[in-house]
Amino acid sequence: MSKPVIGLALGSGAARGWSHIGVIEVLKEEGISPDIVCGCSMGAYVGAAYAAGKLQDLKHWAETFAWRQVVGKLDLSFSGGLISTEFVGHFLKDLGVAGDIEDLGRRFAAVATDFTTGLEEWFATGPVDCAVRASVALPGILAPINVGGRWFVDGGLVNPVPVSVCRALGADFVIAVNLNGDLIGRRRVETAKTGGTAGSDMIEKALGNLPENWRPTVAQTLAKFLDSGEQAPGYFDILANSINIMQDRITRSRLAGEPPHALLVPRLGDMGILDFEQAGKTIAEGRRTAEYALPEIRRMLDVLG
Repeated sequence: MSKPVIGLALGSGAARGWSHIGVIEVLKEEGISPDIVCGCSMGAYVGAAYAAGKLQDLKHWAETFAWRQVVGKLDLSFSGGLISTEFVGHFLKDLGVAGDIEDLGRRFAAVATDFTTGLEEWFATGPVDCAVRASVALPGILAPINVGGRWFVDGGLVNPVPVSVCRALGADFVIAVNLNGDLIGRRRVETAKTGGTAGSDMIEKALGNLPENWRPTVAQTLAKFLDSGEQAPGYFDILANSINIMQDRITRSRLAGEPPHALLVPRLGDMGILDFEQAGKTIAEGRRTAEYALPEIRRMLDVLG
């Protein structure tokens, strides 16, 4: 029997997506090398770096992540989202992930959503930065991107864990990573240590990049969204948990109809969507999840040849 074509479906989940790094590391150490990598949102970002052979560079950057590194590249757009996705392209370029998808080291595709039609779009060719930017354009936070005259938003709206894309591209055996498995009902994360939510911290720091005469007006406008007091959830709490509910329901539905051969579910329910500074913890959880699943993955691959 010929060696099965292995597909890796990396799901959406914002900051929880750092766990994909740990999963991929464990698979690599075991000698399991996916032939096809498909990602959605943060899964597309990590997947593109992996396909380009830059996973270790991304890991180093993630483990030393600090919002002060990001602020200088943020562009407050207030047009379809708080922030433009341009900074994602800058980070990919800094990692050495550039050019066309066809030129990456392995087959790769990113999932996005056509904002006008609501249809699922697979970016399997063309500029890798456009594909990833389209896939990560989280509604309400990151502005949509125009590609070829069409507007695209986050792929998590339609296919949070792109098992179907792996299969369509020729995978015989699909390993999927679902980052949305234990989000609903999670405790509300308190932020006393930081003095605010990760989202408010990010926006407040980004204000420092605006012209000085703009800052008071913009800050006053944002204040209405960033903190609504103790009696009701704030803007980012509402947005984040609404996204969690949506992704949980869509993920369950898609995986029921398109089950992978192996499903990995890192336990990261206590993490917010913008907790990017917790990369060490998140990567470690990805490793633990993959190590637990390895015996069964190896058994199934042995059966397939």
